[in-house]
Amino acid sequence: MDFKKTEEQELLLDSLKTVMERGNFEDYFKECDRNHEYPQKAVDALVEAGFTTLGIPEEFGGTPTDTLTQVMVAEEAHALGYPSLCWINFATEVDDILTFGNKEQQEKILGYALEGKKPFTLGFTEPQAGSDSAAMATTATKRDGKVYINGNKTFNTSADRAPYMLCVCRSGVNESPYKDFSMYLFPMDRPGVAIEKLDKIGNNMCGTYEVHLDDVECEESDLVGEECKGFYQLMKNFEVERLTICAANVGMARCAYDEALRYAAQRMQFGKIIGSFQLVQEKLVDMRIKIENMQNLLYKTAWKKDNGESIMIDSSLVKRYTGQAAFEVIDDAMQIMGGIGYTHDCRISRLWRDQRVYRIMAGTEEIMVHTAGRALIKEAQ
Repeated sequence: MDFKKTEEQELLLDSLKTVMERGNFEDYFKECDRNHEYPQKAVDALVEAGFTTLGIPEEFGGTPTDTLTQVMVAEEAHALGYPSLCWINFATEVDDILTFGNKEQQEKILGYALEGKKPFTLGFTEPQAGSDSAAMATTATKRDGKVYINGNKTFNTSADRAPYMLCVCRSGVNESPYKDFSMYLFPMDRPGVAIEKLDKIGNNMCGTYEVHLDDVECEESDLVGEECKGFYQLMKNFEVERLTICAANVGMARCAYDEALRYAAQRMQFGKIIGSFQLVQEKLVDMRIKIENMQNLLYKTAWKKDNGESIMIDSSLVKRYTGQAAFEVIDDAMQIMGGIGYTHDCRISRLWRDQRVYRIMAGTEEIMVHTAGRALIKEAQ
């Protein structure tokens, strides 16, 4: 297991740095954050440089790329200050469509992915069903050769921009909810779809919405994969998709650490740089240890995925650890910066607000204990 970067990986990361430096996006990101606007200019620059193609199969116009490389690129982008939830490489996110979707669904979704457009918003969480997935109540009812979707979904990322929804619904076939969920893919502009924006404390550049579904008419061919297998299909994809979230965690932690380190080496107090004080040094050392540990766990999990090993446990471990450790690093970075770190002039304040949700979304850190813990006990029996 060797994580020394290959020549191809070094070239990719250098190219990414060049795009970000040439764009000089930091002031632009501040403006977008302040105005709650999507950073389209930065997205366009990365699309033009070809970063949307990574990990997409060649037959769809993509560039075959292993999971570890995709993770490294996503991490580096966030380390350079790219805003979370706005990442434009959707290879891990569309894995469900690649694995279970039909040819028509694959061509539509991957076409949008290559353009740097979020192909679909995931209709999973509901107002009464967060971690308790079994409480999901949205239904898919067959009638006269059609399927009608009714219910409410919430915390839908980019529902205002995504052309499709990948919606998990009760099929009304099996009593057990986990054996009754099916996945349907349908356009967001279909009659009966209405969205309502949520007012969040962070990730201002990417809108989050509640989606109301009132008798949304679908074709039976809009089914993704097998009927009543939707939950298991989605959980399999979550294992991979969580790695991109974890890469963002590591990248944001690195971004905050680098800024705090530079500040500690320059800021004068009591006639000395604050980096000469042992309490500040202790924070910086512990921050660096956490970053190293996050990277090692993340890279190992990506490596296992690329080598055909199960990451069922690993994806939960790395999701829980990077979410917590990244927030601790960013919080310590803000402490080192002092009052200036709590202002909008310092991007650490944005990182502090934006990263916090990664301890909740795509599986809370408490649920990660549940999924990994019971699997570990099962292994030991």
